[in-house]
Amino acid sequence: MKKLIEILRLKHEAQLSNQRIAAACGLSKGVVYKYLALAKAKGVLWPLPPDMDEQKLEALLYPPKLPSGQFVQPDFQIMHVELRRKGVTLQLLWSEYVALHEERAYRYSQYCVHYRRWTKKQKRSMRQTHRAGEKLFIDYSGATMPVINRSTGEVRQAEIFVATLGASSYTFAEATWTQTLPDWIASHTRAFAFFDGVPELLIPDNLKSAVTKADRYHPKINTTYAEMATHYATAVMPTRAYKPKDKAKVEFSVQLVQRWILAALRHLQFFSLVELNMAIKKLLVQLNERHFQGCDYSRKDLFVSLDQPALLPLPQAHYEYAQWRYVKPGIDYHVQIDKRYYSVPHQLVGVRLDARITAKAIEVFHKGKRVATHVRLHKERFSTHNIHMPEAHQAQSNWSMQRFINWASNDFGPSTVQVVEHQFSTRHHPEQAYRACLGLLHLGRSYEPDRVEAACQRALQNQSPNYHSIASILKRSLDKTPLPEDEDDQLELPLHDNVRGKRYYH
Repeated sequence: MKKLIEILRLKHEAQLSNQRIAAACGLSKGVVYKYLALAKAKGVLWPLPPDMDEQKLEALLYPPKLPSGQFVQPDFQIMHVELRRKGVTLQLLWSEYVALHEERAYRYSQYCVHYRRWTKKQKRSMRQTHRAGEKLFIDYSGATMPVINRSTGEVRQAEIFVATLGASSYTFAEATWTQTLPDWIASHTRAFAFFDGVPELLIPDNLKSAVTKADRYHPKINTTYAEMATHYATAVMPTRAYKPKDKAKVEFSVQLVQRWILAALRHLQFFSLVELNMAIKKLLVQLNERHFQGCDYSRKDLFVSLDQPALLPLPQAHYEYAQWRYVKPGIDYHVQIDKRYYSVPHQLVGVRLDARITAKAIEVFHKGKRVATHVRLHKERFSTHNIHMPEAHQAQSNWSMQRFINWASNDFGPSTVQVVEHQFSTRHHPEQAYRACLGLLHLGRSYEPDRVEAACQRALQNQSPNYHSIASILKRSLDKTPLPEDEDDQLELPLHDNVRGKRYYH
């Protein structure tokens, strides 16, 4: 007791840390902590009352042992629930227990022994202790539900997504068509809305939508899934492969969903996913409100008291689903995404880039830095920003079919307009017609406009309205000769660059 008085003095008068007190008194730091906690539980204050001597202090802190039957048994069920709260320890619970029952309370060591004995008698899944708001266990049921197409009678199997909070076992379940990434992400966002909060950790199984490469020490998380977790300020910690104990919580919840929901719906027919989810929602309420066996509280009761206050708040905006792909721009400094082409800075030609694809936008990243943003195309095939072009190409960026048609109409005539239109109609891409139209523009610098118009008219009649044919006509002055009459009955061929006809040689 003399050392206990010294411990109290050093703690309250000298303001020393537990470690320094232990060194000064020749005790372990754990013993110092134990004495201080015992004194606090008994309401011992410093300085001690004048009449408090060593004998009285010992009697206060260590009352005579009572027979085992006279000790007050702790409520182990409440202890098990309380230990799920953040910061709650057995030492704290014992201090409160001692303060309430005083001399009829077990010493700390016996308190812990009796609790461990109780936990060993419980079900295996009961022995796991999860902190409030810490973990959300996620998996698919394995069992599916049939949904009938009302029009065709075709039966399609719906997957069952299950998510369970660790501390309260509060469960969310819904039906989706697949286990693919879009459905996987959408189910998470609806689960967070159901819980009205976000846990600190997501504990999924190693399915491909969550983990692209399973590894015990450094699993590779799917990029979209990791981005969603970042948006909700949580983290992903997959279970170890082939280790069912890691996800015992959700495995048990999956069994409950199969037993109390899917089995109850087995005789009903559903004609849409919406109908099926409405039925699941009703039975899910009953599952969460059903009392645990031998207890007077339910999953919902634990959720309200434990998990709900500890969950992280939802962000202001829902996560916008985005796919990520590796892309590599071709020589035309465009990347291809779903048969559409989007420009990137021309300096990145041949470099491996990351593309983030949403319903409305395409974003391209290089080493984590965004280098291009485009509105997602649905009808057009190309989206090109001038700033991405080399300087030589930027000078061409203002070209268009209408610009060349206006130029041909204003400076030459209708035959030249027809030749220009023909260049664009026979090319797969407008850019391919620019060079031929520029050739006509240069011919206008060397010849009179009337001659160019006449050469275009002759080229059209010869069914060879291309730059080389028109340049040859002008060079040989064939534009100055009258156009021959159509004297033969030969079938007219369609215009084509490689078909000239006999009039070309007149």
